[in-house]
Amino acid sequence: MDNLLLREFNAQMISKGRITFGDVKRLQRNILPDGICARDDVELLLALDRVVGRCDRAWGDYLVAAVTDFVVWGERPTGYVDADAGRWLNGLLLAGEPTRTALRIAREIEQEAHQAETLGSDEALPGAAERIGGADAPRAEALA
Repeated sequence: MDNLLLREFNAQMISKGRITFGDVKRLQRNILPDGICARDDVELLLALDRVVGRCDRAWGDYLVAAVTDFVVWGERPTGYVDADAGRWLNGLLLAGEPTRTALRIAREIEQEAHQAETLGSDEALPGAAERIGGADAPRAEALA
């Protein structure tokens, strides 16, 4: 499903170069009130996360929760991340240099899913929790 409002939101945030607390609330309330409903939405939001440099902490918290909820509980089989979904998600999370938010998403999915195929493999995001460090760790330290 094409989400025109989400595409417009992405374009506005890219143009602005930052995502504020108010932007996150608008996204939750007006654009995705029922959460993420399609893989296309995940792809748009993760692409936005890679290109916008300045983001309120609420952005990362929202994105981690929304993507985790969709991947683990919104797709079938519920509670599991199968090999197909794992490959798709790894491709998104590993595009370019993984952001701190991408690593947090991987860690959260590994913790929440009953089984997350591919996410824990050697070519994926092994030990995401260790790579992230503290929530306030700078990106360079998080990826070390």
